[in-house]
Amino acid sequence: MSADKRWWKVYFYDFVDDFRFHRNLEAVREPFVFDDNKFDALLASTVEVLCKELNLETPDWTRNVPACVEPFFVAGFENMKATALVESPLLFRIRKVFVTESFLQRV
Repeated sequence: MSADKRWWKVYFYDFVDDFRFHRNLEAVREPFVFDDNKFDALLASTVEVLCKELNLETPDWTRNVPACVEPFFVAGFENMKATALVESPLLFRIRKVFVTESFLQRV
């Protein structure tokens, strides 16, 4: 796996932290489009979860982001798949994105 492929989680969690802190809907008003079915679905679901958590209006564009073609287990570890299937919040599962319940929490 190339170095830039491993770093996406750093940028992703920086976005999550910044959005929670600033609560700025302008940051998510326009869609994130990476032309990557998995990451488009991950980002749309994340925006929906954060908006719900913060009692903010969810941007309309998230409704137009389709589910992953194949299930996306974000952790990437085979032994975490069963846990992710059970724990993944609905707003992720509807797009076939599977995460653990602590996925959006910093440790």
